[in-house]
Amino acid sequence: MKNKTENHFNCKETLKNNVFLLFLIALFPLFIHAQKGPDFSILTDKSFQKLYQNPEDCIGYSQSLLISDKNLEHKIVLRNILSQAYAMQGNYVQSLNIYNQKEEEENIRKNSQSYFIHLFSEYSLADQYQNLGLYNQSKKIISSILQNQDLLKSRDMKMKTTIAKLYQLQAINFGITRNYQEALKNLIISDQYLTGHNKENSILTWENKIFRASYLIRQNKLEEAKKMLDEVIYEVKQKGDYPFIIAFAYENLSRYYFQKEDYNTAIKSLETGLLQIENLPYNNIKIVFYELFTRNYLALNNDQKYHYYNNLYSDLKAKLDTNKKEGIQYIVKLVETYNKKNFEIQKQKKIRQVRNTSIIVLFFVLGIVAYFLYESRRSKDLKKQLAFFEKQKERERSVQLKDSIKNEQKNTEKETPKVSKEKEDEILQKLKEWELSTNFLSKNMSISILSAQTEINTKYLSEVINSNKGKNFNTYINELRIDHIASLLKNDPAFLNYKVSYLAEYSGFSSHGAFTNVFKSITGMSPNHYIQEIIKNKRS
Repeated sequence: MKNKTENHFNCKETLKNNVFLLFLIALFPLFIHAQKGPDFSILTDKSFQKLYQNPEDCIGYSQSLLISDKNLEHKIVLRNILSQAYAMQGNYVQSLNIYNQKEEEENIRKNSQSYFIHLFSEYSLADQYQNLGLYNQSKKIISSILQNQDLLKSRDMKMKTTIAKLYQLQAINFGITRNYQEALKNLIISDQYLTGHNKENSILTWENKIFRASYLIRQNKLEEAKKMLDEVIYEVKQKGDYPFIIAFAYENLSRYYFQKEDYNTAIKSLETGLLQIENLPYNNIKIVFYELFTRNYLALNNDQKYHYYNNLYSDLKAKLDTNKKEGIQYIVKLVETYNKKNFEIQKQKKIRQVRNTSIIVLFFVLGIVAYFLYESRRSKDLKKQLAFFEKQKERERSVQLKDSIKNEQKNTEKETPKVSKEKEDEILQKLKEWELSTNFLSKNMSISILSAQTEINTKYLSEVINSNKGKNFNTYINELRIDHIASLLKNDPAFLNYKVSYLAEYSGFSSHGAFTNVFKSITGMSPNHYIQEIIKNKRS
């Protein structure tokens, strides 16, 4: 009895051990899976975080991820981060190079069903246009994307974050044209899509707050803007090291003090902000700091500091303008190449359609011929009539087909017609929208750059400006510049304290003398005389 009891006990122990062993075996795959590296969303979140800490570190880290990852969706996200890092440095050509890198055609075809790839590619292109100052093109792309109501209802986190970025870009586009109500509306919608709890969503939320404060300052809602900027600075300092965001917030805080004519405090804000990024290659925001330093020291009549920062501003602006100009030429070529490829695809498609139509017509004709041949057996007289009718019908179809093909070829080879009334009205509308921006203040403004910014052929532009504006391109641009600076002198008291040489440079003129001559030819008085008249009217 004792032996039976011991055997029973041993069996139970063995069974327990086996069950435990089987349990460990079942858990082993889960354990191995748990040992895998972090998922892609964590890695890209870290990459995006580095974008606002040091663009050089971001480039090195993102490139290492790009080399090791074969997923096309992952690659397109990483390329966008890399592209932004180069743009923050002011290297717009390299930013475009990264954007333009493509996978093998076969690989793209296999992944063409991914809507996210298409969406993110369009977002990246809109971002590139905005970096280069081509705001109308950026706005057009984003407006087209955001018409998709199904997209806006997406619950996918990466889609929602991309939509938030699109609304943020659109807000900036509206801000450039001083449509601050629409800009603020787009920022509110952008925030509604930032429901994630990662670093990227936090950074985008801070950026939205700073942009919102910026537009409030421009609407003279100063205290509301300052409260928002103080909140961002406090939050960012609590959360970690983000020098770009801190610098961006202090840049706008300086604008608040400048608006209140507290120039010394504005300079202190600029010094605090610049200290964050002084040793980092954020050239796209450094140039803004240099310009704001120049404006504040000019208002304080501190010539030494004014010239120091004005030289820094001029040198960096020349460098960035050159790179931006090359970037615009680059992207124009990319668009032309894309349009040529698209034209060839459409041409081949039409040829296939004509060929397929011809085959269908041929089978149809053969069917009719067979039917009439069958009927002709029963009636010799009818056979002669039908044969004659059929030959005529075939000749007519053949002639029509040839004419159709010739017309198709003529249409594709036909030269661009002169400007029609409808096209002229469209160009005038685009020019009207473009005039709301301040792109005409650029020293490098030319008819080819205006063509790129408005997507209008240069010949059409020249013809419409000459015929409708009654002036050539240079006169047209100069009048826009003088109207703009005259309006600022009248409405912004700070500009009355500036030297004429600064006003000339701000307006995009190459020299003090050129500015004075054009100003006098348009207003009938010199800049100094105009300023004195404004001051006199304000006193009376």
